[in-house]
Amino acid sequence: VRVVLKERDQRKRSQQEIADQLTRLAARYNDARSFVVQSQSISTRRGGLPVQYVIQAPDIERLRQVIPKFLEAAQDDPTFANVDINLKFNKPEILIEINRTKARELGVSALDIAQTMQLAYSGQRFGFYVMNGKQYSVIGQVFRENRNKPLDLASLYVRNNRGELIQLDNLITMKERSSPPQLYRFNRYASATVSASLAPGITIGNGIEAMDRIAKKVLDDKFSTALEGASKDFVESSSSLLFTFMLALVLIYLTLAAQFESFRDPFIIMFTVPLAIAGAVLSLWYFGQTLNIFSQIGQIMLIGLVTKNGILIVEFANQKKAQGLNVIDAVKEAARLRLRPILMTSLSTVLGTLPIALALGAGSESRVSMGIAVIGGLIFSTILTLFVIPAIYSYFSEKTKTVSNVAIGEEEKEMLHVEEMAEVSK
Repeated sequence: VRVVLKERDQRKRSQQEIADQLTRLAARYNDARSFVVQSQSISTRRGGLPVQYVIQAPDIERLRQVIPKFLEAAQDDPTFANVDINLKFNKPEILIEINRTKARELGVSALDIAQTMQLAYSGQRFGFYVMNGKQYSVIGQVFRENRNKPLDLASLYVRNNRGELIQLDNLITMKERSSPPQLYRFNRYASATVSASLAPGITIGNGIEAMDRIAKKVLDDKFSTALEGASKDFVESSSSLLFTFMLALVLIYLTLAAQFESFRDPFIIMFTVPLAIAGAVLSLWYFGQTLNIFSQIGQIMLIGLVTKNGILIVEFANQKKAQGLNVIDAVKEAARLRLRPILMTSLSTVLGTLPIALALGAGSESRVSMGIAVIGGLIFSTILTLFVIPAIYSYFSEKTKTVSNVAIGEEEKEMLHVEEMAEVSK
């Protein structure tokens, strides 16, 4: 059933709230399986439920044994709203085992038994005949009324090597069981994919962690696991976003190092980044948002947005030092005079990001976390930058000054030593 919602301004509830209500409503009906799947704001290569966990085993029988335990553990986990699996053992079949010892004593081979059952049930073609100019196939098969029940199979007769007819019931044992109508393979192994929808407020990352916990508890070392669908996209995008985050840090640091012609000043400026990330995480937690791809993009944006506060203070402090002020007075003066530009630029960025955080417009609910991460990180970093950056600047400047004094002292000693050696030689 595909449900198309009204425009955002024509309904009171968000898409997520409606999906949560439908999930609770569907859970009341135990006679049918139902799942609520939302359309993604960012399209992915794969569809289906958000969590898709692949269990791999050397053979299908191992999967048959472990799937009920795994499904029971997943259904009991509060992380998931609904759990399903693609490998269902719901196709009835009969497993026939030949008593080879008894068959050998009666002079019947396994090939004789197989050929007898094949002729009786498979409709094998014996030949052709021509009538009225048309060719017809001759197919041998037991009458339908004699092959509808499992007991009909045991009533067949097979001829032994002495020409005697032996009833199959004396040579075989039959077991009724179920098998999957379709087999699945993943990386050349027999596989089963467990799909799950998430409970309200749960992220895909939480769902993957829950599946990993269940796998460690239920599966042994003969099994292996993998991800498919949206879960695989999530892990791949998370790793690429982490690389992007680190790359942004390195590029900004190198750019600042070239601009300041120093490795110390960019290092001081980069201390604004952890302040912003801490503010973003705290804001997401306070407003009940999750750490998803949108909030991670917001954190990457913060790297470029918050470093300008540190640049304003450090650059102005360097100018004041060049004018003859000491380190403490220079950094105090820089923080005081740069306060208004820092507040103006931060406030303009916060106001520009506010519509995203307020979810104004259709389909904007999923991007709320990005707006909250940017606004929270900016506010938190702007306030703390005015105190933290001057303190760090003073600390590293004193360290640099001490090292420079020590180096100058060593040079003076070396010059005195050279002069003394020159006088002695005279």
